[in-house]
Amino acid sequence: MLYSIKKYISENTGILIRLDDIAENMNWSLMKKCELLFDKHNIKPLLGVISNNKDPKLLSYERNDNFWEQLRSWKKKNWEIAMHGYTHIYDSETNKEDFFNYGGESEFFGHTYDEQFSRIKKSLKKFKEENIEIRSFFAPNHTYDKNTFSALKANKIYNIIDGYGLMPFEKEKLNFFPQLFYKEIMLPFGIQSTQVHLNYWNEKDFLKFENFIIKNRSKIISFEHALKKINNNIFYKSLNWTVEKTLKLIRKF
Repeated sequence: MLYSIKKYISENTGILIRLDDIAENMNWSLMKKCELLFDKHNIKPLLGVISNNKDPKLLSYERNDNFWEQLRSWKKKNWEIAMHGYTHIYDSETNKEDFFNYGGESEFFGHTYDEQFSRIKKSLKKFKEENIEIRSFFAPNHTYDKNTFSALKANKIYNIIDGYGLMPFEKEKLNFFPQLFYKEIMLPFGIQSTQVHLNYWNEKDFLKFENFIIKNRSKIISFEHALKKINNNIFYKSLNWTVEKTLKLIRKF
């Protein structure tokens, strides 16, 4: 009995490495170090790519003129390429009325369905031109509304690397892969993703990340593995509901 419980927990515990703000202009020296780290430990991260980056902070970094070729190279390694918005420009305020009650500014929340559909469509067009398949999305600053979800489905994107819970789940006819913390934390149970903003790291931050990778290597999973863990059974629904209500309550204040 005890062995079965331990086996069940082990099979349903893992973390997906999600990197945010991957763009033509970014901290390429640290990105290269991360690539070497991932290759050394055979890790397949998920990259949140901004297809038409206009964010002034990111534009201050070095530009890689071979960016799209680099993305295709990572794709060949079976790294997952996700859409991370379109321009990464925040032009609306949520007042914590967004779907997850994160609050703050947004690129998507509050805009009409047509506007959100257009932004996703234009981003998708760029990826298609570069021969990169997109099947997952996460919005800048975690901010969505029902129009965002409808626009994603209309563009045939059904996976969102965001949300509350301990296990991937289906809601609004979309798959959600929980992202709970602002730093790398390995929970004793559940499937979640990290939120890594390497553009704002220093050397000390990278070393902390490297130590996390080494310590938790056996529990780091790929997006393909996470897809297999989508489950809406009563047990997982109860767990996810409890986590969602608790974190939404905390973030209301």
